[in-house]
Amino acid sequence: MIQRIQTVFLFLITVAMGIALTNPIWEKAGLKSPEMAHLSALQYTHQEGITTYADTIWYLALLIAVVGLVSLYAIFQYRNRLTQTALCAANALMLTAIMGIILYRTLYMAKAYGIPTDQGTFLVGFYAIIAALVFNALANRSIRRDEKLVRGSDRIR
Repeated sequence: MIQRIQTVFLFLITVAMGIALTNPIWEKAGLKSPEMAHLSALQYTHQEGITTYADTIWYLALLIAVVGLVSLYAIFQYRNRLTQTALCAANALMLTAIMGIILYRTLYMAKAYGIPTDQGTFLVGFYAIIAALVFNALANRSIRRDEKLVRGSDRIR
């Protein structure tokens, strides 16, 4: 049924992905006061002096949007728990790829900007992605528990 707990978790994944799309993920201060580097779902920008450089990261935004849409689609697959489980597994893979891209961008590529020992600050968008990972694991666990309950009740009949 649609009112199961996994529906709430899947909806929270969708909300978290919306937050990750609209909020900044990471920032780092440069060597001088007005210089900053920012990472959002759509672009990486850094400022050197009065010049601002922007690098579009469309694939990160696309992955975040796909995770949100797959979670929304999985909500309405409540009649087929195996499909829901497969969609949660696909979401887990995509969320892992998102985390890999973010960590590569922030810890390796941005090391050359500003102070090399300063790793920067993770912001709301990053924590929303971590929350989505947790909600995905909880949704998958709830779906498996429901499937086990249904299989157990089929044996009794």
